[in-house]
Amino acid sequence: MPNITESELVMKLKARDKSSLEYLYDNYSAALFGVISRIIRNEKIAEEVLQDVFLKIWDRISFYDPEKGRLFTWMLNVARNQAIDRTRSREIKNDKKTSELESFVSAIEARGNEELATDAIGLDEVLNKLPEEQSFVVRQLYIKGYTHRELADEFDIPLGTVKTRLRLAMMELRKQLDIK
Repeated sequence: MPNITESELVMKLKARDKSSLEYLYDNYSAALFGVISRIIRNEKIAEEVLQDVFLKIWDRISFYDPEKGRLFTWMLNVARNQAIDRTRSREIKNDKKTSELESFVSAIEARGNEELATDAIGLDEVLNKLPEEQSFVVRQLYIKGYTHRELADEFDIPLGTVKTRLRLAMMELRKQLDIK
């Protein structure tokens, strides 16, 4: 299938055109896998989650609303949420118990990679313009994959404060990036 517009792709997906799912996989799987593998370090499990993500996209495409955002953004959120859900599963928790040292080393390596990746796309520059507490919340939620509750618990910040800081950060980022 040659390059098609996002609206054509959505229309084909909603019409259950199987070639559109192949197109989706060919063009978006690498990016979605990148998001998943930042949250789930085990490659085998990350690949399983990627398959689950594409099934979920296929099954739930009728819930996608182009008025609320781009298809890619919606798919990234599906992938991120699916990966976070999997980290809460018994399988992941057991895997973490048996490989604490490996996880520790991966976390250190990932920290360096995150800095390179976010710096390469100019995200660090934008986030550094935010007040420190807002920048911290955005980085933990969107780069490191914490949920609101996990962030509040891990760093002993009231949940309401986490949500307020995120809301204020999003308002400031919209101003900075001139997004309505």
